[in-house]
Amino acid sequence: MSSLSIVTTLIGRELRTAARTRSYYLLGLAVGGILLGLTFGGGGAATGYIPTVVDLLLPLEVLVPIVAVAIGYRAIPSDLDRGEVAMLDTYAVSPATYVGAVYLGRAAVLSAIVGVALLAVGLVVALVAAPDTGVFATHSGVDSPILFGRFLVVTLVFGNALVAVVLLASIVVSTARTAIVAAIAAVLVVVVGGEAAIVLGVLDGVFTETTLQLALGFIPNSAYRGLVFETVIGVLSAGESGYASPLVSAVGLLLWTGGSLGAAAGLLRWRVG
Repeated sequence: MSSLSIVTTLIGRELRTAARTRSYYLLGLAVGGILLGLTFGGGGAATGYIPTVVDLLLPLEVLVPIVAVAIGYRAIPSDLDRGEVAMLDTYAVSPATYVGAVYLGRAAVLSAIVGVALLAVGLVVALVAAPDTGVFATHSGVDSPILFGRFLVVTLVFGNALVAVVLLASIVVSTARTAIVAAIAAVLVVVVGGEAAIVLGVLDGVFTETTLQLALGFIPNSAYRGLVFETVIGVLSAGESGYASPLVSAVGLLLWTGGSLGAAAGLLRWRVG
């Protein structure tokens, strides 16, 4: 069996597992219900896409890490417990290929849960909001579903970066039972610890304006927030808000994704070697 066939099989297995897991459906309903409730409760449904983004930004910084942990923490530890990772030698599949395939499967699940919930929110805004909000932006300063689409994409990039972090953390521990503790701890350190370190750095005068933007870009949730402000919310002010560097923020999220997956592959090679 070729490596491509193994990758396809692994991705298919992850998707089939998700399709058979009732808790994922409940998770999706919960996420959708919360986001729709916030959309109606915050008034975004009646006022437009950007007000909805403002209402949902902070809650998503909490919800997306929870979804990432719920989806990713058992993926590789369960295989290790069952001895299924032995197929790496049997079928000459590298740890990097295996980790990448598992990641793609789990990232697809997160994208489905969060993406469908946000699409439902966007549909509600399109149907309920005042007529002048339902136009496509042709220039800066116009509320638009295109901007909401950017928000959806950036949110998925953020979520899938955290899935990579969760996969790495889950390989560190010895069993699937302890993987959830490691995954939660890793997300808390990366998300909460990173921002706490930046706050302390600002209070101590460590950061200049330039270095602060760089630092914000390399903390996942700060990078996410910065991208939303600069590419979605800031558009209404006919320009960038200056809150963060979109390029640095995008690079930061990609580095968290690639770096975590690379470290996960190296750690898995050591564990099964």
